[in-house]
Amino acid sequence: QKSIASRTLLLDRFLVRDITINIKSINKTIMLISTFARAVTRQTRVAASAMGGIRNLNLHEYQSAQIMKESGVNVPFGIAAHTVEDAVKAAAEIGDEQVVIKSQILAGGRGLGKFTNGLQGGVHIIDTKDVKEYAEKMLGGTLVTKQSGAAGKPVNTVLLAKKMALAKEFYFAIFMDRASGGPLIIACSEGGTSIEDLAESSPEKIIKVPVNITTGPTEEQIETVVNGLGVSGDKESAKEQIRALYNLFVDKDCTMVEVNPLAEDTDGNLIAADAKIGFDDNAEFRHKDIFDQRDHSQEDPREVAAAKWDLNYIGLDGNIGCMVNGAGLAMSTMDIISLNGGSPANFLDVGGGAKVEQIKAAFEIITSDPAVKAILVNIFGGIMKCDIIAEGIIEASRELDLKVPVVVRLEGTNVERGKKLLEESGLDLITAEDLDDAATKAVAAIA
Repeated sequence: QKSIASRTLLLDRFLVRDITINIKSINKTIMLISTFARAVTRQTRVAASAMGGIRNLNLHEYQSAQIMKESGVNVPFGIAAHTVEDAVKAAAEIGDEQVVIKSQILAGGRGLGKFTNGLQGGVHIIDTKDVKEYAEKMLGGTLVTKQSGAAGKPVNTVLLAKKMALAKEFYFAIFMDRASGGPLIIACSEGGTSIEDLAESSPEKIIKVPVNITTGPTEEQIETVVNGLGVSGDKESAKEQIRALYNLFVDKDCTMVEVNPLAEDTDGNLIAADAKIGFDDNAEFRHKDIFDQRDHSQEDPREVAAAKWDLNYIGLDGNIGCMVNGAGLAMSTMDIISLNGGSPANFLDVGGGAKVEQIKAAFEIITSDPAVKAILVNIFGGIMKCDIIAEGIIEASRELDLKVPVVVRLEGTNVERGKKLLEESGLDLITAEDLDDAATKAVAAIA
């Protein structure tokens, strides 16, 4: 299987036909590209997990529980609280001696996470009299989990839930699966803890059921899931809960429905004790009420700003900012920076129809990262015109008073006019003839 880097490198060769890489050893080239591709893949996955996904909306547990309840899924009684006072009132309304208090962040592994203030765990079963103490430590704190990234996530809401008498805990999820070209149901007879650890230690316990999206799950497939979970209660009722979860996945245009744990109470009823749902951004026009619940505090503010300008941005941990048009060319640019000894600070695709204002916004987003020490602009003018890019670069350089070197490589539609605008601007911009030249100059600018 070819790496992302090698495939996009070939794409860039096909598009612009001017990459000149002088590597003596072909084996060394392959090794470097492979190593970088794995690094970029890891970084992108971390960014996607930590920021809530690249092209989908994620909701908090309390929001997901309400949507599940409306879809016929059994959920525990709970009340969301945004202040300590609200938390105390919620616990009093539940009226039990003990309650469950859960940190609300858009990342899994909360139970095993740790707050930066020292509190261990983001989910606790506590006496009602202790709610104030725990709410004070959790609200306004930062919770770090296996899925949150090293920086963690801010806790602005806690969920006070009724303590349930649970006999068993399972894992259940539905995702879109590339291999089967449709929804994939994943179920496991063990749940409540990190599914990643279980997948590594006991992969044979996890069952996977691909579903035909045009017909939905068959009776046999539903039965396979229920048997795989090891349900001991009424199997027909359990089947109805699995169907309700699948219908939710389809009806609400979900990219993910994850229930961990999907629990069985002492009466044999299945309950979605903890849930996480993701929704496809492309379906926002159909579910405005759901998308209005988006919590931007859980996302990278740079990605939020990029989305407002219709830009595709993912922050990485390098020091050379990238502004490119087209995802393939953007990945190739990151590859060449790495091969020349540099490290990309971001993935930023301005698309094929960016206007001057969007180019300025892209510069603002890139330079908001204090780690950025240089910027490489690599534009292939097809739909995008090089003179428009040049105008945006010039305006941004003047208005933002850029303090870092800017290397510009333009090729394609209106390239001569674009280069002329840059030359006559009087700005201290570094121009490059091809992609390798641009990467070399960007790396040298911060050496």
